[in-house]
Amino acid sequence: METARRLAFSRLAGWAVDDHAAALAVYAVTADQLGPDWPRPDGGDPRAFFERHFCPILTGTPPALLTGYYEPEILGADALGGAFQYPLYAQPDDLPADRPWHTRAEIEAGDLLRGRELVWLNSPVEAFFAQVQGSVRVHFSDGRIRRFGFAGRNGHEYRSIGAELIRRGEIAASEMTADAIRDWCARFPERVEDLLRCNPSFVFFRALDLPDGSGPLGCMGRPVTEARTLAVDPEFIPLGAPVWVEAGASGSLMVAQDQGSAIKGAQRGDIFCGSGPAAGERAGTMHVSGRLVTFLPRALAERIAP
Repeated sequence: METARRLAFSRLAGWAVDDHAAALAVYAVTADQLGPDWPRPDGGDPRAFFERHFCPILTGTPPALLTGYYEPEILGADALGGAFQYPLYAQPDDLPADRPWHTRAEIEAGDLLRGRELVWLNSPVEAFFAQVQGSVRVHFSDGRIRRFGFAGRNGHEYRSIGAELIRRGEIAASEMTADAIRDWCARFPERVEDLLRCNPSFVFFRALDLPDGSGPLGCMGRPVTEARTLAVDPEFIPLGAPVWVEAGASGSLMVAQDQGSAIKGAQRGDIFCGSGPAAGERAGTMHVSGRLVTFLPRALAERIAP
């Protein structure tokens, strides 16, 4: 069990200058899903709301590893044809709840999802990255934009293709980014299939009807917010909890509204960086040491860290 200890708000670097109103607005998006111990926004001063109702709790041992994720924007087509050869799939009807389904390699080699295609993309690497991110905006030649989000996974552990390329000596760890992976795949297209299949995890999608200005849906079924939503490990940080995300002499209050298969541990967070290429560039290069401090309701904090 990870050790938990209380901190004073004065120990949070940059707390006094954060945009507490912005953080409170994001907390309010999912607050109705929380239990009775968790306060609901009351229309009062946002900073006072957090300081009155919550206690900052440090769980685990910093430094935290902070990375980023985003919603890709990709060209697509409704049907197979031309460059559009790489589908995103709906979840199969026979997906078991109590054990892993087939691996990525088995799914692809056996064409096990035939007939479950939702949309066709023009790059196997971008289709893979869409699975890693768990959401995507697809642009069609007629100007339409359709959005797809996470529906489920095959139950196998995620394995990083970036880490695999480092292990193979193909890309130096200091140079590893999403664009470095794209460049490697463009140079060695005949080796892409083998690389992607080293990750046995496979993600299924569903079509979403969301306003254009909305973020994609997080695991709580509500839209996530750029620079304010954090993906966490729910074994250590409750979903819906405010989390102080600190790096160096500054910090920002985010809300744990998402999770990811690669996000494990009390001091591990993945920050939602927005949608599109610029967001992808920010997310792809984010690899920061910091500290995560979870805000728990005072009654709950007393039970965890008396």
